[in-house]
Amino acid sequence: MPHSLPSSPKSTPRDGQNGITKFTNCRILKGDKLVDEDLWVNSVTGKVIRSQAAFYDDFILPDEVIDLGGRILSPGLIECQLNGAFGFNFSTMLEPAVYAKKVKELNKQMVKTGVTSYVPTITSQRSELYKRALPHLAPSGHIQVAEDGAESLGAHCEGPFLSPTKNGVHNVDVLQIAETFEDLEKCYGSSNLESDNSFHPTPIKMITAAPERGQMTKLIPELTSRGIIYSIGHSEATYEEASAAVAAGSTMITHLFNAMRPLHHRNPGIFGVLGLAESLPRPYFGIIADGEHLHPTTIKIAFNAHPDGFILVTDSMHLVGLPDGAYQWTNGDSASHIVKNGNKLILEGTDRIAGSSITLIECVSNFLSWSGASIPQALKAVTSTPAAMLGLQGIKGCLDDGADADLVVFSENHHGNRRELIVDEVWKFGTKVFTRS
Repeated sequence: MPHSLPSSPKSTPRDGQNGITKFTNCRILKGDKLVDEDLWVNSVTGKVIRSQAAFYDDFILPDEVIDLGGRILSPGLIECQLNGAFGFNFSTMLEPAVYAKKVKELNKQMVKTGVTSYVPTITSQRSELYKRALPHLAPSGHIQVAEDGAESLGAHCEGPFLSPTKNGVHNVDVLQIAETFEDLEKCYGSSNLESDNSFHPTPIKMITAAPERGQMTKLIPELTSRGIIYSIGHSEATYEEASAAVAAGSTMITHLFNAMRPLHHRNPGIFGVLGLAESLPRPYFGIIADGEHLHPTTIKIAFNAHPDGFILVTDSMHLVGLPDGAYQWTNGDSASHIVKNGNKLILEGTDRIAGSSITLIECVSNFLSWSGASIPQALKAVTSTPAAMLGLQGIKGCLDDGADADLVVFSENHHGNRRELIVDEVWKFGTKVFTRS
């Protein structure tokens, strides 16, 4: 199991109680199946516990037995590309105390959507913004209690080392080229690229960059040696250039198909590294299933190409949960406006998609309806697969003994050909933090 950060008690039970809850009459997500099985969790340690050991070896009885009536019990959802939500965007220059308060408010709102942990994303910005914001986005689970809501798993810097011809809505005026690792340190701040001890984990967890720009491919080994994931994205990389990045240690592709050289029959580009015949390990990849970024058939093709690497992401902006209208966004060294019309976001004055305003569970329901995939396959794309990509197997994205007790209770809805999962309850570190009214 990967190293886990030191952690304080996640809750304090009432006098005479042990903090243990037993879930029964439920279908638990285990691998590619929904299994009829009980689950025990401990809210003091925040962990899933072995029921047989607790009951037969230690003679422990749970404080509460919850009958879920046959509903689905899943690990908490993991969001790997979240630019913001509920009115707050991570790419915002604020005073430190104000920024920290906004992050805490977002955490409490996010958990209501079923997302118990996430990778906060900052787009291409000026160096000053990275240096001010990133310390607030470091992994936070070791210092949080259940009532704090969703936790950060470390920041994702989507830029500014991107291709200017595949910039999407990123401001080309702030894009950079890295020739040395010092260029990365100058941009992000050296303290955000390393950890001084286990109580202060590295703020940056993932960097999206175009491998064909400057000497970026040669810098990948140094990043991965620090536990930072290199993701290929916003790139004109050929198949050969993408393969070289994977050989150097890249293990992720940011929003596959979007903002990259398209698949061509004589040069498959970045998509080609998902090929089974290759000798290189196949990377994970993000897919935005919002009905705007990709055609449903394109999503099915990607899933069938490499189902074990398939990760659903939202790429959501701060407009999640807000009414339609035009909203300001810090875009590098200028202020832009994003126009929201339903789930569709467009950069004002252009026809360019500017992220999304969908929730992760909506992406799951879309994928279920479009692909014919099973519920376990769809949930795997937001639980165990992103956990594996982030190096958190056995800690997040599963219900194994000793895993963090981040849980979602789902009910199912069917409307004609549409299949939906509904978030009924959310538990963080073994404590219930949300119930659907």
